Amino acid sequence: MKVKEIAERTGARMLTGNGGSSREVRFAFSSDLMSDVLTRDYEDAVLITGLSNLQAIRTAEMSDIGVVIIARNKEVGREMVALAERNEIVLLKSPLSLFRISGVLYEAGLKPLF
Repeated sequence: MKVKEIAERTGARMLTGNGGSSREVRFAFSSDLMSDVLTRDYEDAVLITGLSNLQAIRTAEMSDIGVVIIARNKEVGREMVALAERNEIVLLKSPLSLFRISGVLYEAGLKPLF
């Protein structure tokens, strides 16, 4: 599924990586515990989280995650956007909850990592 379709299905706004809207994603992972995310590399995956801080972007970078969705319309600071841009991570912000985003993307065909 392309990032553009993910954004449309989740009502998300793209905060970075407009050139990444055609990036292909095959898997999704939802977590607010960044220690859980660090358990493996996640190529072709999107991280769905409610954490809107620099740690979420740093964790995505270390885990090779190229797309991050911030749930519940949480405030995303300029530093977080800048860090995502520097690391070429597509950053999305959705009004939906983690549960709804996960369900919508699962129903649309993204596969869970676990």
